[in-house]
Amino acid sequence: MSIILRPSQALRLWQGVALGEVRAAAPDLSHRQMAILLTIYLDPPPHTVRGLAARLGVTKPVITRALDTMGGLKLLSRHRDEADRRNVLVRRTVEGALFVERFGDAVIAAGGELSA
Repeated sequence: MSIILRPSQALRLWQGVALGEVRAAAPDLSHRQMAILLTIYLDPPPHTVRGLAARLGVTKPVITRALDTMGGLKLLSRHRDEADRRNVLVRRTVEGALFVERFGDAVIAAGGELSA
């Protein structure tokens, strides 16, 4: 199933989601942080700092800084890969799963307002 939006509708949808996120009592993530978080929760694991950097086309320090912030918010956790100690595995958390689910609900709600 494909949803077709005009550019103005797509921007209204994005605006609705952004306004809802600003008003919510949830963590205020940057676009980069949200892209990393959604990659971790929507793409199958395992996720590594190196792999996330390659997927997003940024450096490992960029990923590390974002993970530091999101780890502090308990949206994810990091652990050394016991099989290869050079790798850092990024894991999902319950708090992160709830955040992503709530964000998905916010997108659905904003989409519903488009058709109203």
